[in-house]
Amino acid sequence: MPDMKGLSSLGGLVYSTDAGRMCPGCRQPVAQCTCKAAAPVPAGDGVVRVQREVKGRGGKAVTLVRGLPLDATALAALGKQLKAACGSGGTVKDGVVEVQGDHVERVMALLAAQGYRVKRSGG
Repeated sequence: MPDMKGLSSLGGLVYSTDAGRMCPGCRQPVAQCTCKAAAPVPAGDGVVRVQREVKGRGGKAVTLVRGLPLDATALAALGKQLKAACGSGGTVKDGVVEVQGDHVERVMALLAAQGYRVKRSGG
């Protein structure tokens, strides 16, 4: 068990009753975190890949969009726009937009209309 002197090396304050959850990187409240804004945009080859996946999802189809050269907030906004256009739910996880259902053609058309180079991947 660490002593009180070694406590600061473990990450410091995690929760405050004044501000709620704290970011361990910049030690600011999560809503005002400065280190998440400095996260670099993932570098890719400039091609957005859209695929349909059912593996590990109980047989339900999900449309995955990978390779978008956007930061986290812009990716979340684009994900929301794609979900609304397809009329279904979904999420954004680890730089991948997931749209529930088989909407590969519709998503490809929407992304191409926005100026992205789109390629269908998978089967």
